[in-house]
Amino acid sequence: MDHGAPIKEIFGLYFNLGNVLMITVASLIVFIIAVISTRTLAMKPTGMQNFMEWVFDFVKGIVKSNMDWKTGGHFHVLGVTLIFYIFVSNMLGLPFSVSINDELWWKSPTADPVITLTLATMVVALSHYYGIKQKGFGEYLRGYVSPMWFLLPLKIIEEFANTLTLGLRLYGNIFAGEILLGLLAGSLAAMGAGGWIAAAIPTLAWMGFSVFIGAIQAFIFTMLTMVYLAHKVNEDH
Repeated sequence: MDHGAPIKEIFGLYFNLGNVLMITVASLIVFIIAVISTRTLAMKPTGMQNFMEWVFDFVKGIVKSNMDWKTGGHFHVLGVTLIFYIFVSNMLGLPFSVSINDELWWKSPTADPVITLTLATMVVALSHYYGIKQKGFGEYLRGYVSPMWFLLPLKIIEEFANTLTLGLRLYGNIFAGEILLGLLAGSLAAMGAGGWIAAAIPTLAWMGFSVFIGAIQAFIFTMLTMVYLAHKVNEDH
């Protein structure tokens, strides 16, 4: 369990090559799914196209539950990208992990707080950008002092709290799942052949539960993204 990260210095900057690898793998998988699903479009969808259309409709429901479609339609593709990317990222570390020379190369990228907090920061920053774009800078700033001016410090704290909770919630759930899988596989397998047999049932059960948790966390992250965007772009907020 005590594996380090493959940190390399390039031009004075430090990079976690394991994170770079897993981000790239997750991006490629999402890209391949998108290409396969839309390669041969038909009026009566079947197979992967049917699945992709279901995901688009599902995310459309998330968007419309937070803002009117005229405004929220601009964020539809963003929502689909997020839910696909986060779900795939959550799943990558479930089947196995790979460490080379005590450096962890293969895991779920969302099991690293740097990745999840970066995603959260990007989402919150995007909500500010669209808030200014939709309302104008003056109206955007007035939102921080309405309905009462003394709410300004609380609203500033809220922005930092939103970023932290959005990122750490995702990280905590995925990291905890991988830790427990490692404990089940490691401690019971150390008991020999009987340990492998004893580990099989709880490990498979926890992997199934982790798939469910990974899907829920992808949904929650996407839902909260739309909530934060709605708070910035809707006129009544």
